Amino acid sequence: MELQEQRRISGSGPKSLILAVIVLFLLGGLIARLSYLQLWEGPVYRERAEKNRIRPWYRAPVRGELQDRKGRVLASRRQVYALYLEPADNAKADWPRVLTTLSPHVGLSVAEMQKLLDRAGYRSAFPVRIRQDLDPKLITFIKENQAQFPGVEVVVDTVRHYPYGPIAAHIIGYTGEISEKELARRKEAGQNYRPGDLVGKNGVERLFEEELHGEGGGELREVNAAGQKIRDLGKIEPKPGKTITLTLDIELQKVAENALGTRRGAVVVVDVRTGEILVMASHPGFDPNLFSRPITRTEWQAIQGLDHPFLNRAVRPYAPASTFKIVVTAAALESGLYRADTRLGTYGSYRVGSRSFGEHNHRGWGVIGFERALTVSADTFFYQVGLKLGPERIAEMSRRFGFGTRTALELPSESPGLAPDEAWKKRVYRDRWRAGDTANYAIGQGYSLVTPLQNALMMAAIANGGDLVAPRLKKGEPVARRPLGLSPQTLAVIRRGSRGVTLPGGTAYRALGGASQVPNAGKTGTAEDANSSRTNAVFVGYAPFDKPEIAVSVLVEQGGHGGSDAAPIAAQIYGLYFAKKP
Repeated sequence: MELQEQRRISGSGPKSLILAVIVLFLLGGLIARLSYLQLWEGPVYRERAEKNRIRPWYRAPVRGELQDRKGRVLASRRQVYALYLEPADNAKADWPRVLTTLSPHVGLSVAEMQKLLDRAGYRSAFPVRIRQDLDPKLITFIKENQAQFPGVEVVVDTVRHYPYGPIAAHIIGYTGEISEKELARRKEAGQNYRPGDLVGKNGVERLFEEELHGEGGGELREVNAAGQKIRDLGKIEPKPGKTITLTLDIELQKVAENALGTRRGAVVVVDVRTGEILVMASHPGFDPNLFSRPITRTEWQAIQGLDHPFLNRAVRPYAPASTFKIVVTAAALESGLYRADTRLGTYGSYRVGSRSFGEHNHRGWGVIGFERALTVSADTFFYQVGLKLGPERIAEMSRRFGFGTRTALELPSESPGLAPDEAWKKRVYRDRWRAGDTANYAIGQGYSLVTPLQNALMMAAIANGGDLVAPRLKKGEPVARRPLGLSPQTLAVIRRGSRGVTLPGGTAYRALGGASQVPNAGKTGTAEDANSSRTNAVFVGYAPFDKPEIAVSVLVEQGGHGGSDAAPIAAQIYGLYFAKKP
């Protein structure tokens, strides 16, 4: 009895033995089946898995359009064929052979393509674009010889397209593939960007990048061993970026650029009431369509030979020349040192210390007041005014007009200009401010620097009743105005003096005073250029005189004189702008 009890407890009876045999039999069968599948059927299943793989495919964002103020498309997209590499399709050791075969046909070195693969990683599920806008012959060759190019695929893609070519290129900008540095920065900021995505490189394309970019999509594909799609398993369509309507008027822009012709310079036109930029032209320029594909060395060298074509001269600083006399007049009348009816004698030259500063007509204008001094641009009048004011008062009024500070436009290439004072010269040159510096300052020469955009905003403030408006490039943004604090009397003197510039006896009468022109006001300037014996031609103005709508700023590098060379460009702009108005 005790022996049976012990067997029951220990499990060593006949039933336990039978159970153990059954378990061993089942395990043996499972092991045999696994061995069969692994050793005998393994190649079959591996081939089946190789022939039918699931591949994710990234679809790049669709960039939003840019339009001008009247809905005309400035930047859109067009479809092209592009060549992609699938990193995971080949082992890392096999890619050099594929790339060596591919290289002569695509115009890229093995090292260039290898670098792109290394950057993406050989297990990446995302394709790597190596060439866009393929020639039809290359497309046919790749498809007919697909067996030689495993992991290489021709895909329909989109590129940025600029219908007006080089027109407004500086302000519109261009796009290019995102750099590694920018990709890391945007990922750190939580933005959904991937290698190969297009981003704005300058101008509006860069300024409104987040709105234009859109969101990428993707799809799951079942493909065979050759990488050819069998079917779609799922798809998420990319979300297009926003369409942005700019304040630019592309027809007015064309007039400005045609008027500049082959001369280096810039033109800015703003709405004096809202700060909307209607024109921002700079020459020489470039065609942004060149950057919608990899640019060749020959093309790059040709562009670089055009005297800094990527420089937006509309936001580059220049000596303002006699247009600055508007600022000095405002400083004088607001200082309390001068009255609106003050009159001063003018001369053929004016001595300051040991130096003699000349009058541009070499004989003087007699005894005149501020209005007449602005109309004829009397240098000796403003030498006297400037010396009495001193550099600090002039600098303070310059800053009120926004000189020495970047505007609210936030273009990366924009310069703040310079509103110098005594402390600035001591800090930069380790030298004291001299009377001759003040004399030059008073007529817009010397150290003072102003951009054509700042000059346009200065004239807009005079035209609209004394408010400095913030410039805007995007329609629908709120208007921002800051009162300059100028008295109505000061504004009236400057406006009447500027009106005289375009009337008989004024420095711009021949260009802007004809009967066919709308009544307007302006100020000319002729600035010395340290790099040339020729002078820069400058003009600022607004129209109509009684109910101002637009302000114009023109600069022509080494172009001659403000009245004869810069003002005619403003005349052409007025001609088109007001042609459709009663």
